[in-house]
Amino acid sequence: MKILLDTHFVIKLLDEVRYDLSEPDPLEIALREFEVFASVVNLWEADIKYRVGKLPLRNGVAAWPAMLARAEIDLLPVTEQHVLADIGPEPPHKDPFDRLLLCIAAAEDCQLLTNDRMLQNHPLVWKSTFP
Repeated sequence: MKILLDTHFVIKLLDEVRYDLSEPDPLEIALREFEVFASVVNLWEADIKYRVGKLPLRNGVAAWPAMLARAEIDLLPVTEQHVLADIGPEPPHKDPFDRLLLCIAAAEDCQLLTNDRMLQNHPLVWKSTFP
């Protein structure tokens, strides 16, 4: 299976955010068991939020492509196929980043790894990430 990371998981991975979880960490499971991808959408979303002061980061977004490469995670571009992909049902919220990540997941035959409760029932979301 191929997994596409939602931005909060890219931040967790690259900005060294660790949570004390009693249950298995879905990011660690994905990294161990599946082919994992990130997207330039993750960089775009994080950089916008960082620049407007909504997202404090230890590592700048500019360093992320090299960090992803060292972690052996391919960084997917945004293509016409991604933008025009059929994602099935529209997500319940209107977040353009989430919608584009779902489009990329659909076009690349991936499942999106997210903890976004608004997306948990979407067919493109990896279901085992939710208790």
